Amino acid sequence: LRGGSKEQPPPPIRYLLTSARTMPGSSMPQRFAFIFPMASGHINPSLPVARSLVVAGHEVHYLCREQMREAIEDTGATFHSDIDNEPELYEGREPDLFGALASLKKEYGLEHESFVEALFRLRVIMQEMMVPGLIRWLNAVRPRAVAYCPIMNEEAAYAAQFLGIPSVALLTTAGAGSLPCAMQEFLAMSNVSEDCIRHTFKTFEPHRQAVDRMNNKYALALKLIPNMEPFGRLDVLTYSLTTLVTTCELLQDPMTSELEDAYAQDGVTFEAVGPLLDKQGAKRAAGHKLEVAHADGKSAPHPDNEGDEVLRQVQAAREVGRSVVLVSMGTVITGDHPEMGWEGRVTGADGKQHGLTGRELCHSAWGGAFDAFGADTAEEGPLLVVSLGPQPEALGDLLPPPNALYLPVLPQVDILRAGVAAFLTHGGQNSFTEGLANGAPVVVCPGFGDQPVNARKAEALGVGLQVPRPDPEVCGEAPARAQYRSEVAAALRRVVAETAFREAAAGCAEQLRQAGGVPRAVEVMVAAGADAVDRIDRMSKEQQAPAPRVVEVVASRAGGA
Repeated sequence: LRGGSKEQPPPPIRYLLTSARTMPGSSMPQRFAFIFPMASGHINPSLPVARSLVVAGHEVHYLCREQMREAIEDTGATFHSDIDNEPELYEGREPDLFGALASLKKEYGLEHESFVEALFRLRVIMQEMMVPGLIRWLNAVRPRAVAYCPIMNEEAAYAAQFLGIPSVALLTTAGAGSLPCAMQEFLAMSNVSEDCIRHTFKTFEPHRQAVDRMNNKYALALKLIPNMEPFGRLDVLTYSLTTLVTTCELLQDPMTSELEDAYAQDGVTFEAVGPLLDKQGAKRAAGHKLEVAHADGKSAPHPDNEGDEVLRQVQAAREVGRSVVLVSMGTVITGDHPEMGWEGRVTGADGKQHGLTGRELCHSAWGGAFDAFGADTAEEGPLLVVSLGPQPEALGDLLPPPNALYLPVLPQVDILRAGVAAFLTHGGQNSFTEGLANGAPVVVCPGFGDQPVNARKAEALGVGLQVPRPDPEVCGEAPARAQYRSEVAAALRRVVAETAFREAAAGCAEQLRQAGGVPRAVEVMVAAGADAVDRIDRMSKEQQAPAPRVVEVVASRAGGA
């Protein structure tokens, strides 16, 4: 890992030559590698694609975290643990949502830095530790193409590029144009400026050294200041054949001309395929604890019968004309992340935490829904359906009304398909587009990242209202919670009462239905695997040359791949 010499041409060239001769053409069974994080919003859109590939006779192998195993194996794909396969990073360190960030903060003396600052300092260092294990895993799995998350799994594209395996990025935001705003929101969460991050990249010597080693060892062209030329550009997309975007053309955030030109110069292409929705009854990655619950190392399964019973009651309500209001604050805010999760507060520039915790935010949002539509009996008023997340005793002292159903995990897409009068959501890209795809007007209570962007978009499109996250001063939390709860209740009442929101949401649903969806995403993956045949021929010729090198993905794309 610490050596400076370049690797020799990788063994997969030989096995790919064999597989190409025995499996010509895109109609033959292929093997795919899917590399995604322990983040429900990033992995869930990949699951129906994997399921469809398996149904068509292909193999899919996932590299992910144990907490996602149940949803992955439900698709028919094979699960592999990233912790087991990437010991260079995880051995002796505590895994977390972003790798082993908390442990590395201690190793590099960054304990007092905010999560955001530390992530920027250490991200490439973690990737350097992940790539050797990824290369070994890809050598063992022998995929024809790789699908990956370009926001949280950049290392997947680097390993695939080094091995000459085509990769396809799955971008679970509102397109490339959404990323500058999302990055700005991400930095603002910890009161960190763009100039501060640029300075960090330039002056943090371990980062500089990791970039140099990665470039030298794996024939990459990583930048010392990544994703900021221009600001919000995802540099990793240069290494992939194309990028699938989980929205439609109409709902994509527009790119600036500077950003569009930067991508075009490197031949980066995007295809908006719309929301990638699974079949009814399919398991989804849901809220989870960072610690694995079972002594056997497997995550605790979610009881299907409870979610099925809630869905049955929702369908029964709809059959008799009763309204349904769905409430979900997402998986990160209800999770364990130290700054963005249940007990987390954001860390400011002064190093002190401030604002509302995820728990306080959820209790206020749930309380607002109960205030707006709570009834005296289970049969009166709308049926309130609330997803609580994985925390024990999540409701705390909050008393739900008799007409409310609540569980840690709900079949969200199936409930939306049944039809809801309003969807209170955190505004993550998946939930936002899943709601609109089913014509549901929304109340968006954003937490971080692209969620405030989608909240503003909801109002701009006329499909709902936003209730911005409060950011009170110290000792101002109690009145902020009360005000937030009141605003949530008012927004829900208005969205349900005014038909214009539902009409606008129905128009968006039609636009999303016209996107390619899962079938188009499957076509892209199969074509990427078939494209490997042409690449193998070129790689074989290079292998016979005096100085073998890794295939340039960008160059092959420009050649019509």
